[in-house]
Amino acid sequence: MHADNLKPTISLIGGSGFIGQALAARLVRLRGGSGRGIRVLTRGLSKSHPLRVLPGLEIVQTRLNQEGDLYDALSGSEVVINLVGLLQSRVGKPWGPDFDEAHVKLPARIARVMQRSGISRLVHVSAIGASETAPSMYLRSKAAGELALRRAGHLDLTILRPSVVFGPGDAFLNLFARMQSFAPVLPLVTPHARFQPIYVGDLTTAICRCIQSPQTIGKIYECAGPEVLTLYEIAYWAGHYAGCRRPILALPDSLAWLQAVVMEKLPGRPLLSRDNLASASLPNVASGPMDPILGLDHLTSLHTVAPVFLGEAQAKRILSRRSRHDAPVAPRR
Repeated sequence: MHADNLKPTISLIGGSGFIGQALAARLVRLRGGSGRGIRVLTRGLSKSHPLRVLPGLEIVQTRLNQEGDLYDALSGSEVVINLVGLLQSRVGKPWGPDFDEAHVKLPARIARVMQRSGISRLVHVSAIGASETAPSMYLRSKAAGELALRRAGHLDLTILRPSVVFGPGDAFLNLFARMQSFAPVLPLVTPHARFQPIYVGDLTTAICRCIQSPQTIGKIYECAGPEVLTLYEIAYWAGHYAGCRRPILALPDSLAWLQAVVMEKLPGRPLLSRDNLASASLPNVASGPMDPILGLDHLTSLHTVAPVFLGEAQAKRILSRRSRHDAPVAPRR
């Protein structure tokens, strides 16, 4: 892919997240090391610190729930990429309020702002399994957001539906590795749930190819990796490649449901919710091979890259623990 194909001013909504950071870095590389013309929209500048090393990149703090602020932040853009997504929300019907804002209202707001601004090109990242009849609020709200964009009419829209995304700094493989680094046993819910994890580098390739290729306009593409793995297998390999594998205790569905109920009542964002369990009841697997137009002739296996980034992350954790343990203690008076 040539840098000349990616010259338009590109705005990344939700660009300070895991996928957004990887995409911003890739776009900078494709532009010869300059982030000029690449804009990252974020709600909090504190989340964007890793992006500040990218030369020329523009980082804009804005309130995504305010249409006027979003209009100002997208001014001058030619391509918009929406990466905003939540895995959990408070409960509600037909979906929770957090899902409603992030997955439904925000896409509709983006469509209105783009129409006002005369911007037509949008790449929207959704999720495999998005459907109005899906068993989880997460997947139903994702489908509603897609529908809002398709109904807008004026957009040159491409929708990507990835499976779970892994890579350095992810909240998936790294979570299982961290849990096994300190727990003697790993309790695991829905161990037989099936996933087809895609490497973040492959997903960013697909997004860049969509920017480059007008043929992708009006299409929906599923994005998945080369292997279908159960959650048990994913947890096993995460511990193995991090060098801290522990016995895995597969929890029955009744106990998993009870654990989710308890976790939902704890302060902060829970590690598990009943809606997560509902999502996992559907295979997170593509219905067919990746479309060749996305430029992914050779998909990256989890077994190729996970040993590297999980091993490095575990080494950092060990060094951090040692430094805390060996830290000098001030003498008592």
